[in-house]
Amino acid sequence: MCKQLMNKKSPIIGKTLRHYGQSLDERIDALINQKALSYFIVTAICFILAGLEWLRYYRESPPSPGTMTFFAVIVACVSFYKVRKILQEIRNLRQGREGERAVGQYLESFREQGCKVFHDIVDEGFNIDHVVISKKGIFLIETKTYSKPEGKKSTICYNGRSLIIDGYNDNDRILNQVRAASNWLKNLIKETTGKEYSIRPVVVFPGWFIEPNKKATTSDVWVLNPKALPAFIDNQKTIFSGEEVGLISYHVSRYVRVKEAEPKK
Repeated sequence: MCKQLMNKKSPIIGKTLRHYGQSLDERIDALINQKALSYFIVTAICFILAGLEWLRYYRESPPSPGTMTFFAVIVACVSFYKVRKILQEIRNLRQGREGERAVGQYLESFREQGCKVFHDIVDEGFNIDHVVISKKGIFLIETKTYSKPEGKKSTICYNGRSLIIDGYNDNDRILNQVRAASNWLKNLIKETTGKEYSIRPVVVFPGWFIEPNKKATTSDVWVLNPKALPAFIDNQKTIFSGEEVGLISYHVSRYVRVKEAEPKK
């Protein structure tokens, strides 16, 4: 029986593609397991040591518990402050993850129209949330999940050069971020296929109303509610054959699998 088990292996060959929000899942796990947990453990150890000192105190042993109690309280205060910041970061990451999951699940329906969909393409220091490759072009999609104020209409104004998110002027920070990611993807595809393809950068804001002006229609970056994305893509001219879609998708898929197989740093 043991020999039979030793000769068996997994039926899954190679690395699977990444799922939507995987980078945020990994960051959340790291915050919980590597940062927050350490503060809880150190605090618990300090109070255990203080408790032992109090036990010795009540048994009339010479050591005084006051010093250990003071030390434990200081450590607990520092840990509380650090953990509170970590929990806030985790809440923000979870909100972002839920947004990526919602958009990712929505994009999965694009496969029915023959599109190729990739999620969470990673490179050193950054990730691309979603990529859709279709006969209409290549679309790089960045998901921004921002909290909405209660009791009033939440609007994002886009003039083609900057974003005003519920009164806050983000200028071109988000737009430049998605442009940089698009340039990276363009170079990756050129290196792997030998051909240069244009990439359409897209920023989606789940749950927000996007108010564009005329200048936004001429911008290289689309800023949309996810539900508007199918109509925008459908209005584009067909520029790729099915063979080209397959070729580009193959090389993107190959990059993702090779990247996943690399040892984690």
